[in-house]
Amino acid sequence: MAVAVLSTLLTLPAFAQQERVIRFGHLNNADHPVSFGVKRFAEILATKSGGKMKVLEFPASQLGNEMQQQSALQGGVQQMSAPATTSLAGIVKEFGLVDFPFAVSTFAQADALLDGPLGQALIAKLPEKGLVALGYWDLGFRNVTNSKRAITRPEDLDGLKIRVIPNPVFLETFKAFKANPVPMPFAELYGALEAKAVDGQENPYAVILSNKFFEVQKFVSATNHVYAANIVLVSKKFWDSLTPPEQKMMNEAADEARGYQRQVSRAAAQRAVGDLQAKGLQYNELAPAEQARMRQIAKPVIDKFAASYDASIVKLYNDELARIRK
Repeated sequence: MAVAVLSTLLTLPAFAQQERVIRFGHLNNADHPVSFGVKRFAEILATKSGGKMKVLEFPASQLGNEMQQQSALQGGVQQMSAPATTSLAGIVKEFGLVDFPFAVSTFAQADALLDGPLGQALIAKLPEKGLVALGYWDLGFRNVTNSKRAITRPEDLDGLKIRVIPNPVFLETFKAFKANPVPMPFAELYGALEAKAVDGQENPYAVILSNKFFEVQKFVSATNHVYAANIVLVSKKFWDSLTPPEQKMMNEAADEARGYQRQVSRAAAQRAVGDLQAKGLQYNELAPAEQARMRQIAKPVIDKFAASYDASIVKLYNDELARIRK
């Protein structure tokens, strides 16, 4: 009898014997769609693993800023994070392609670009940097807020001090608009706006609302200049310690959580515009002709960066844009 029990134990998959605790950190508040995605991922993974794989969420930069969490993942100290793809441009510069201004104009185009061959080609470059990615989540189209004036045309950005993500594509894009871009970690942004160290910033509506930027800004302008995505990252050191069944459960949980997260995020963005106006922000849209002018002004920035990236990935990017815009 004992032998039978022992042989049964030996044939049980490793995950049945080991509990995993996954520290999942991110920059957003607990009421933000990224947090809802983490919670859904945690629920699905717990169900799939029979409670053996537990996700502990650390929202609101509790585990550090983008770069600190990236280092913690690479070192195996933290298991997961969900930063904007932007933060990866420092280690895989081709991630800058995702930040090219005015590349996509609809959510359907954005999903097709990221879930297709281009998104996968970028993900394939991460393991050698100590990271594994499980797909892309929605952050939304980025829009400019500021305390000085409504942005109705590119000239309105002239001279404004705008906080941008510490990323070369964002810096150069706003320089092209003659703004004064200031790179700064997200955790420092509210204080800088409050102290008038910067005039404005650019983020998706849900981020603007969740972080109460309406308290320290007067105008929100629908520039829709970049579609922003979050990327679900896992420490490669942690990933390599998992059994194949555990890795499969992680992949499946991420895939199942993705559709939900995108749906929640996009519904929240729609609601956020009304909420921001109710909180006193003056909202304006840009005429299509002015948006087209902004796209033209930003084109040399795109050409400059594309020339410095892996030519095969740039070709794939352009081919994919042609495909999804049809």
